[in-house]
Amino acid sequence: MKIASLFGRGTPVVSFEFFPPKTAEGVEQLYRTAEELRPCRPSFVSVTYGAGGSTRDRTIELVSRIQRELGITTMAHLTCVGSTKTEIGETLKRLADGGIRNILALRGDPPKGETEFRPTPDGFRYASELVQFVRESKFDFCVGAACYPEGHVENRNLETDLAHLVTKVQAGADFLVSQLFFDNEDYRAFVRRARSVGISVPVIPGLMPVTNVSQIERFTQMCGSRIPQELYRRLRIVASDPAAVVATGVQWCVDQGRALLRDGAPGMHFYTLNRSSATLAVHAALGL
Repeated sequence: MKIASLFGRGTPVVSFEFFPPKTAEGVEQLYRTAEELRPCRPSFVSVTYGAGGSTRDRTIELVSRIQRELGITTMAHLTCVGSTKTEIGETLKRLADGGIRNILALRGDPPKGETEFRPTPDGFRYASELVQFVRESKFDFCVGAACYPEGHVENRNLETDLAHLVTKVQAGADFLVSQLFFDNEDYRAFVRRARSVGISVPVIPGLMPVTNVSQIERFTQMCGSRIPQELYRRLRIVASDPAAVVATGVQWCVDQGRALLRDGAPGMHFYTLNRSSATLAVHAALGL
């Protein structure tokens, strides 16, 4: 099923994101997590690429297995990093042969140890080029793209970042998935800016319940998201109690989700970090 066909049906489009583990044990843990989340009846789940495209084969294997064995619509992340146009074309064929019909087209992060993105010779420099390549391929994919309510970590100029997004949508993106955020006003303001420049595709907000204070500090520093002062204050109060940290993070995420749905968001995309318990708690509290 194509993800674009899920919007406008009167129910939220709810999805979960996983990352490909480095070990066989990690793969089985991720699969168990997907099984545990299956009763939530997600609209789709997605599997990321590792930095530098280092987990391409595992991503393909996982999305194919989850869709085949669990019957959940899956979306494969696809990046520009470390691949020529020919190699990306071969990846598209493998995904299509595996029954995958949905792709999130991204520029991608530099390989480990590198700080700057360098396009591969005969590859792509921008996500918009990859979106167009997938859209023009012989395979009939639904194409999603990323958006950044607080600006891309490499470009904090919101106007410039929005101009890049216009290019991605014009290249053929069917919908957008946002970077995680913890202040709904950042998402609301972003959607207003996007609509003002003619972007009309659905914008799915990205959420992640905090389960570990030091982990979320590292994560937000890498992706450029901001922890609101009030959330940080609450987390500091309970920092020495892991269970209380999880409860605090879950409640904040529940409050975000309720307000977003009330405001008319088309759904929500949960960054699970390959664990199910916190996401299950949020999902249950929201009655999705």
